[in-house]
Amino acid sequence: MNNRVEAGLGQDLFTYQGDQELKRNAPLADRLRPTTLDDFVGQSAILAEGRLLRRAITADRVGNLLLHGPPGVGKTTLARIIAANTRSHFSVLNAVLAGVKELRQEVEQARGRLDRHRLRTILFIDEVHRFNSAQQDALLPWVENGTLTLIGATTENPYFEVNKALLSRSRLFRLQTLEPEDLHQLLDRALLDKDKGFGNRNVSLKADAANHLVDVANGDARSLLNALELAVESTPPDTNGFINIDLNIAEESIQQRAVLYDKQGDAHFDTISAFIKSLRGSDPDAALFWLARMIEAGENPRYIFRRMLIAASEDVGLADPQAIVVVESCATAFERIGLPEGLYSLAQAALYLSVAEKSNSILGFFEAQRTVREAQKQIIPTHLRDPHRDGKTFGDGIDYKYPHAFAEHWVNQQYLPKELQGEIFWKPSQQGWEGKRRFLILERRAAQLATAVESENQYPLFLSNGPRNNELDSWLQRQLTNEGNRLQKLLERLWMGVPWQRNDRVLVIGGRSLLWALTPLSEVPEGGVTILSSSKNDLSRLKAQIEILDPICRPDLIHEDLVRLGELPANCQFEWIGGRLYNQDFASERINNVWTKISNKCSSNAGLRLLITHSICGPAKSLIKLLDHHEITDSENSILSDLVQLEENWLNSLRQENVLLEKLLELGWIIKWESWEESITLQIDEHLETRWLGEGNVYRNFLAKNTSQEVVSIMHNLLKRMRGKSLPQNLIHKKIIGSLKSS
Repeated sequence: MNNRVEAGLGQDLFTYQGDQELKRNAPLADRLRPTTLDDFVGQSAILAEGRLLRRAITADRVGNLLLHGPPGVGKTTLARIIAANTRSHFSVLNAVLAGVKELRQEVEQARGRLDRHRLRTILFIDEVHRFNSAQQDALLPWVENGTLTLIGATTENPYFEVNKALLSRSRLFRLQTLEPEDLHQLLDRALLDKDKGFGNRNVSLKADAANHLVDVANGDARSLLNALELAVESTPPDTNGFINIDLNIAEESIQQRAVLYDKQGDAHFDTISAFIKSLRGSDPDAALFWLARMIEAGENPRYIFRRMLIAASEDVGLADPQAIVVVESCATAFERIGLPEGLYSLAQAALYLSVAEKSNSILGFFEAQRTVREAQKQIIPTHLRDPHRDGKTFGDGIDYKYPHAFAEHWVNQQYLPKELQGEIFWKPSQQGWEGKRRFLILERRAAQLATAVESENQYPLFLSNGPRNNELDSWLQRQLTNEGNRLQKLLERLWMGVPWQRNDRVLVIGGRSLLWALTPLSEVPEGGVTILSSSKNDLSRLKAQIEILDPICRPDLIHEDLVRLGELPANCQFEWIGGRLYNQDFASERINNVWTKISNKCSSNAGLRLLITHSICGPAKSLIKLLDHHEITDSENSILSDLVQLEENWLNSLRQENVLLEKLLELGWIIKWESWEESITLQIDEHLETRWLGEGNVYRNFLAKNTSQEVVSIMHNLLKRMRGKSLPQNLIHKKIIGSLKSS
């Protein structure tokens, strides 16, 4: 057989024709390496008669191979056997010592052999995972065009450590740990072989000693043979010349189990994975087992602590904020104590994480990170910018509300870029520490989301009730910064003085947003909240808003046009009725139909809280006030003056709360009310112009019905002219307080 083996870096691993002294001094495991497939022990799954790899080696048709498996299972031995059976030139490199330079030399020599002698080259690379990506890429073209046939050996998972392109051009064979019967066969061979083993020496290996060596070696032939060699060489013969290896000697020779655990291989990742999953699954027994396995295998405790610190945030998180404190304290204690006593700290950290309440809500960061990468605009809102450098020039920091100046050190204010307002990244669980704060966070989020809708409803006579517009919705959402605090005050005033009971049932009417239901939701956890919506658009909006709430806390939604109030179970009654009413809620037919059904569903002595808001003056009157000191034509002034009177008559006709009061008295409610005025400002811009004068909007419909197109055009021109100015507005709020007479 014309077998050729070329030395790699340093001594050739496959040349057995070297110095005789070196042969005699080689370790037992190396001396006993088989040179033929018949002598190879184990791996029958890939090397038994008829198996693909055996047929390929016998026929000298070995293609590109990757041999993957733990240490001591025969990867290098199998490579030697291939070297002994091939007619190709066989070269060897060790990836620990070689680099791109050595690879290029091998390629040039292989090309020369192929050109001059038509001789193929098989290149064996031991520890191939040690090659970096660039070095592996350097192999790819020569493997692909057939200049080289690659055989790589690795203890790492090739799917992680070998380039996909190289992996796709190679056949992968996984070698398993050796079975106990395979290891016993190796022991027998070592004791009987006179040339390479101890066959020429009187060695007596007791059965229990052999079993111990096999058990502790844990499938690693090299570990087994090294232990046997140590036992034989370190045990003096008795008076009869026999070397007796008993259990005590075997235990001293291999004191630690050769745990299948390569710190850079699959066993390393699989074991730490099992450990972390046991922590996540709150199984302290499994966690201690896998922890012990890693320690027995020699894993660095600092690495285990690093992984537990990650788990303290990833898997426990804010369900128990003390988890990361405990793990960090245990890690610090370990550094001061060291081994072996430091294992107490290691076990304490593992047990704490195992039994701690779990939450992965911190993963919301990665959703935010994805949004950062994908969002086209991430402009920092003006009120959040640093005002200390050039704030006066560019308006940085203006309108920022200092949370500590408000009740509970919180104010309804937007902190996201305007294009991302309403995005939710953190979704708190119901567990532990964060579970106790979950409702507060959800309540504040709901307030922020709802305020966008309520910003529209502050001026119900002039803003659209028609189809939604995404751009205009964004504008409404931006009003949250200005409107959030005042709406929160209105919310507090609406429900002020209500003596809540935890099991009260509350009906919130005028349900255009979730805002007005937030207080009942927090006050009646054992009762229930139902929101009555007057339109399908509002109902759809509410369904979207309540998605941020825990399912068990979500209110029921009812659309009044479905007459579902009358379909509720007879024993379903409400202790409290409340909410905010708008102009469309005062239509006579609605009051008669809806309030009769509402009253029928109220328990005796039920309470009532209603909030009504009206604009004192319309857009024309507000503009005239603002234009006193600005240039305006006589024609424009005359038209605006006429329009002001029309607006006042229109506003008066819409203020129909007296119709509601009369109906409530008729139904047996005892009523009183209070009122107060509020001054606000609107920013005049293109969005405000659209809200007032866009097609189908309430104010535009009023103008179309009572004026001419000229008036509409003048209002358009005036608003364009005044863009950027602040427009004063006056509102009047009325709060109805009532109770139902006992039947």
